[in-house]
Amino acid sequence: MKRIGIIGLGDMGMGLSRNIIKGGFELTGFDLREERLQMLSAAGGKRGASVADVGENSDAVFVMVLNGQQALRVVGGDDGLRSSMKPGAAIIVSATIEPREVREIEKLLHGTGIEIIDTPVSGGQSGAESGTLTLMAAAKKEVFAAQQDVLQAVGKDIFHVGEEIGMGQTVKASLQALIGSTFAAIFESLVLGSKAGIPGRVLYEVFTSSGVHSPLLESCVKRIMDREFKHTGSHIGTMYKDLGITMSMAKDNGVAMFTTSSAYELFQAGISLFPEEDNWSIVKLLEQIADTQVIWD
Repeated sequence: MKRIGIIGLGDMGMGLSRNIIKGGFELTGFDLREERLQMLSAAGGKRGASVADVGENSDAVFVMVLNGQQALRVVGGDDGLRSSMKPGAAIIVSATIEPREVREIEKLLHGTGIEIIDTPVSGGQSGAESGTLTLMAAAKKEVFAAQQDVLQAVGKDIFHVGEEIGMGQTVKASLQALIGSTFAAIFESLVLGSKAGIPGRVLYEVFTSSGVHSPLLESCVKRIMDREFKHTGSHIGTMYKDLGITMSMAKDNGVAMFTTSSAYELFQAGISLFPEEDNWSIVKLLEQIADTQVIWD
């Protein structure tokens, strides 16, 4: 039986963990929070004593942490995966970090025989829990093929976007420009219609029957009109961080991002006002400005 590890047991990491276990793999995980380790045990996984402990007992390890600094420390720290995993094992970087950061991780692994897959994910907490994430994986073809079984345990649509490490994160940063800008457009259009006197239910029915209908639109509008701004699995801090990566990549490549930069500023204002809430909470800022509220009736 292939032994899988995971570092980072937040909402996304726990979703991955449950589906890895469901897929029949032996799973060892580690997180700094005791309550998360307890959740892993309850799900049928093994508690790792440290990052190194997970590395020593795994053939492949998912790194699902918050940012690039954490990912670099998990791999290259004194008790990191680089020094604890065996040659031929694979590190699967599923966290969303900057392309340059995942390339730094690749450099840390030179000469160790440890392989790397650069594969950020899309689909949020619901996708992680249902095992239907979209994976955008960059890796050597043979490494990608060797890990298909475990990747399929957590993802529905798995794309091999190239062999060069960093391409996975590059695709994700491009995707987040579209998602972040879409969020901003949804928020503004709902507030506009509401302020002009249209009931939210009418806006929902028309928007979701139009050419722009999507699961993202439908979910977002429902969350807003139900006034669900916390614990929905889409924390505002994550999107704000991701859009920061997008804007950094745009600067590095000399690309003008008029729409995305506006969305980024909107998320920056939103996280200042609602730091503990989810993406949809930004609509409350626009509601305050317009003196209206987006509700069903």
